[in-house]
Amino acid sequence: MRHHHSGGPGRRFHTSEDQADRRFGGRHRRHHGGRPFDYGELRLLTLAMIAEQPAHGYELMKSIEERMAGTYTPSPGVMYPTLSWLEDSGYAVVEVAEGGRKRYQATDEGRAFLAANRAALDDLTARIQPAGGGRYDGVPAPLVRGMENLKLALRLRLQRGPLDQATGEAIAAALDAAALAVERS
Repeated sequence: MRHHHSGGPGRRFHTSEDQADRRFGGRHRRHHGGRPFDYGELRLLTLAMIAEQPAHGYELMKSIEERMAGTYTPSPGVMYPTLSWLEDSGYAVVEVAEGGRKRYQATDEGRAFLAANRAALDDLTARIQPAGGGRYDGVPAPLVRGMENLKLALRLRLQRGPLDQATGEAIAAALDAAALAVERS
């Protein structure tokens, strides 16, 4: 049974940023053992990564290492408790793959939590971008988030099932309008 953190009947995911921030470990910036961010921020980053692409714990450790340009790699003793916390909180679910490996993916609650904590995620993303040569080097964090959100929305819609002609045309029109707005900016 999935846990619900809705704050009462009829209220769906109306978690304030302060309350959400406390759930992720507070705003303190003590960095133990050379970590560039605290446990709460690691939970937020991990959730954002599995919302973008479901992954195994080892894949997440390597992805964080790549984002940090090799300056930090979370240990299994940090990564797996983080993933367990996300699962226990109802923000992630586990799918057992071949060989018994666990693949984590974000739930709707997890995506809503990310949306409620967008500012904190933008700040974190901006801080951990590698100094040089990152995939989105020099691109403002809100723009990176927007690009990733678009990819995620398309992926989720296509996974839901086939598109009829009208829906496909409506999505294409929205994408064309966005492309035109970007060209004109």
